[in-house]
Amino acid sequence: MKFLDLAKVYIRSGGGGGGCVSFRREKFIEYGGPDGGDGGNGGSVWAEAVDGLNTLIDFRYQQHFFAKNGQPGMGRQRTGYTGDDIVLRVPVGTEILDEDMETVVADMTEVGQRVLLAKGGNGGFGNLHFKTSVNQAPRRANPGQEGVERTLWLRLKLIADVGLLGLPNAGKSTFLAATSNARPKIADYPFTTLHPNLGVVGVDEVEFVVADIPGLIGGASEGRGLGDLFLGHVERCAVLLHLIDGTSDTIAEDYHTIINELELYGGDLADKPRVTALNKIDALDDDERAEACATLEAASGGPVMMMSGVSREGVVDVLRALRSQIDDDRLRHKITTEEEPAPWQP
Repeated sequence: MKFLDLAKVYIRSGGGGGGCVSFRREKFIEYGGPDGGDGGNGGSVWAEAVDGLNTLIDFRYQQHFFAKNGQPGMGRQRTGYTGDDIVLRVPVGTEILDEDMETVVADMTEVGQRVLLAKGGNGGFGNLHFKTSVNQAPRRANPGQEGVERTLWLRLKLIADVGLLGLPNAGKSTFLAATSNARPKIADYPFTTLHPNLGVVGVDEVEFVVADIPGLIGGASEGRGLGDLFLGHVERCAVLLHLIDGTSDTIAEDYHTIINELELYGGDLADKPRVTALNKIDALDDDERAEACATLEAASGGPVMMMSGVSREGVVDVLRALRSQIDDDRLRHKITTEEEPAPWQP
């Protein structure tokens, strides 16, 4: 199944049915009176987050979702049939954006969450509704309300605990393959990873989800390489793992390239907790390791961990550092939730 994280859909709710103008025509009843029924309501368009989906590929083959219109009212006080609703089933983590791709309509973060995207039109009143003591034979009825038509964008942001960052060939896919059962494509040329991959990683009998995204290069925010659109998949992560190729001749520049792209992307991504790791140390001797680590520490201004995805040296220590950051993030969210006052109820 092909991975698709951005889709454009066209939705329209159903229009309401018109009211009916009708009068009773019965034998031996001189003044039958009005008996026109109301029109039925139009169907609405909903979005629902469901379990078991991890891509928007279904919306590549169907982009138009039009709900049914309500039926008009009929005589003998019969109300029109209400149009059927339409439900867009999306994976958890989907952001629903307006046509400008900036206004967030809804953020589907929990299984079973439902959001009304377009409400169906109300049915019109039949002439029975307008009967009064002074107007006992009204000859008017209301038309049904028109439906709502919208163009929306669906953007999937994967739900993961850890996001992998780095230049192409920094060893992100190798790290994911070494620590989980995921089998991403690994090769000796840049941009091997063309779409995000998820893997479940375990350490000390605790499991968490790691997301591997395509590599970034300088100018990704301007569209170079594969761009920076894939950074949306690590926005929800608790911690970022920044991998630096230890065999590179420009370690400090490689580090600042990724940090600069995070800042240009905007949002809170650049302020997220990060674990910086020097990768591919299996190809370095002791002196080269010390020199590369010192260079990276000076560039990052913080602690640097050393590891190798191939020989798995230092991998467990990196996983434990990530787990500690994930636990701290969950504790912060728990404290924030407890501090928020509950809504007032009578």
